[in-house]
Amino acid sequence: MQNSIQKRARGVAFAVAIVLGVTGSASIGNAAERTAYPLTLDNCGVSVTFEKPPERAVTIGQSSTEILLSLGLSDRIVGTAVWVGPVLKGFESQNEKIKRLSDNSPSFESVVAQEPDLVAVQFEWDVGQNGAVGTREQFSELGIPTYISPADCVAKDNSGGGDGVRKERFTMELVYQEIRELAQIFDVNERGEQLVADLKKREADAIASVAGSKTAGLPVVFWFSSKDVRGDAFVAGKNGAPAYILQALGAKNVIDTEEEWPLVSWETIVGKDPAVIVIAEMDRRRYAADDPAVKIKFLETDPVTSHLDAVGKKHFVMMDAQSMNPTIRTIDGIEALAHGIKTFGLAD
Repeated sequence: MQNSIQKRARGVAFAVAIVLGVTGSASIGNAAERTAYPLTLDNCGVSVTFEKPPERAVTIGQSSTEILLSLGLSDRIVGTAVWVGPVLKGFESQNEKIKRLSDNSPSFESVVAQEPDLVAVQFEWDVGQNGAVGTREQFSELGIPTYISPADCVAKDNSGGGDGVRKERFTMELVYQEIRELAQIFDVNERGEQLVADLKKREADAIASVAGSKTAGLPVVFWFSSKDVRGDAFVAGKNGAPAYILQALGAKNVIDTEEEWPLVSWETIVGKDPAVIVIAEMDRRRYAADDPAVKIKFLETDPVTSHLDAVGKKHFVMMDAQSMNPTIRTIDGIEALAHGIKTFGLAD
């Protein structure tokens, strides 16, 4: 969810493995191939050309930053923005050295002032047709190429503002595409393949951990936040990253809409009787309900929600908000929900 976002990163081993392993000599697939420049990519319907590996990248979006950090490219990032939580564990020291332009959407001028030769963006909300920072055309006119996460544009309509409408179910292949394309842009192809392989293994392990369990059709709701804690809730629609998490584990979303993060009444949610409530954790405090403790207090004291079986049994899964968006942390989300399902005895 844009205008949002942060699980305490559980990918410590993953982060350290990438930091220590990016110089490994073993190739995976075509990973050993060097990038041939000039390189031209079709990115979200825009043709982008790179004459050489970027040396001064600005990242707008925590996920974009964490992908470049995971590729061992911290020294190429000269500015970053749109943060709502701590960086992935293992990258704290590298991240501290990167200039923070803003925790929220930065100004167009502040980005351009860094003299970037690449602007990598997580959400079209920030750089797009009606971008809060600017349009791709504005950057292009200054000779600055932009790269938008494919996960935010492929089969997704962002023209209406907000968090957009996703026409097809998100798949991690879009994140893997982003990793590989950024690796290609920076000519670190092998690192990209190593990162993708690591994420795929973690996903397979999480799925295997609940294999043969009774999770098929288990009703789940993902609660991101609410403008008013007692009002309608921002919950996950049927095609975003949470849907991918649920599909991987055989569970189902109680919400059936193409909106990425629709506002839904608690009366409607209670009527769906979710067996598990996934609660977003983040450092952002735009709304009172950004605080997970506030969410839980509401669920346990509200006359409507307190009667839910999931509330009475405390079937709450705390999940980093970034895991609920299409990012490398979505794999953390699969791991977190799989752990919760087993802990609650719902896999037996």
